[in-house]
Amino acid sequence: MLFPNEEYGSTYQIPFEEFYRKGYRAIIFDIDNTLVPHGLPADHRAVKLCKNLKEMGYHVCLLSNNREERVKPFAEELDVTYIYKAGKPSKKGYLKAAEMMNEELAHILFVGDQIITDVLGANRTGIYSILVAPINPKEEIQIVLKRFIEYFILFFYHRSKGYKGTRPDRKNYEANIPEEYR
Repeated sequence: MLFPNEEYGSTYQIPFEEFYRKGYRAIIFDIDNTLVPHGLPADHRAVKLCKNLKEMGYHVCLLSNNREERVKPFAEELDVTYIYKAGKPSKKGYLKAAEMMNEELAHILFVGDQIITDVLGANRTGIYSILVAPINPKEEIQIVLKRFIEYFILFFYHRSKGYKGTRPDRKNYEANIPEEYR
């Protein structure tokens, strides 16, 4: 329940074309430290990524525990649907996102940077979970405490036979960004 289905060094390394060929048609993203550093507006990378995903045929939705004044302008910049105050890891927000995108759970990817909120919620809901390394190591105290627990979960995940993905360079995020998004 706490292990992601896959792990990547950044959102921008995920082979979304391969997932599309496998039948995935929708993606739910966390915002902070997944698409942009915590608290920042949508940047050129996030805009380009969402544009590319929509051109591929994906439905895109943002799912955040933040308030609407944080999430709405971000979603508007990306021209995607959104859910704020989602209550992750509760299933409620994930199910609402699936309904908004009119997509079956088996055809949805979830991308986020936290195990205890993002991955746990996606797994509990039956959505394919992808963990990415956080963009910025400077975080609020409640997240720092979760990261301590996540360290141990990741240790066992990396030792498990079910490990998939690329082991991220968690100290140098920019090294995890493909050239097309620089």
